[in-house]
Amino acid sequence: MVLNMDSTIPIYVQIAEWLENEILNENLKVNEKVYSQYKLADMFTINPATAAKGLNLLFEEKILYNKRGLGKFVSTEAMDIVLEKRKNHKLKGLLKEAVQEAVRLQVAEEELLGMFKQILNESKGE
Repeated sequence: MVLNMDSTIPIYVQIAEWLENEILNENLKVNEKVYSQYKLADMFTINPATAAKGLNLLFEEKILYNKRGLGKFVSTEAMDIVLEKRKNHKLKGLLKEAVQEAVRLQVAEEELLGMFKQILNESKGE
C-alpha cells in the first residue's frame, strides 16, 4: 500500500484502514501479532508516533489488544467490528453522498434503483 500524503485523510487513519484491510483479507488473523509502530514507520516511511496513533485507534475500537511487553494483537472480535464499522459508517456515507447527488440531479427513485441494481449485477459478474 502507498499512503496518500496529499489526502485529507490523516496518515494515522490511513494506517488504521490498511490494517483493517489486512484483517478483512485475512492477512492478519485472530490473536496474531500486528506490526510494531517502528515496523510500520519503516514500511511507510513515516514517523513512529504517527504509526502508533494508527495502532492506538484500532486498540481503542477493540480491533487490537495489548499483550504487555509483546505488542498489539488482532482481537477475536476484530473481523466483526471492522465489518460493522465499514457497513455502518463508510458504506452508508458513500450511499448517502450518492443519493444526495442523485437528488441534486433530479434522478427519479426508480432510475436510481435501476442504476444500483445494474452496478450490483456488474460487481457480481452477471
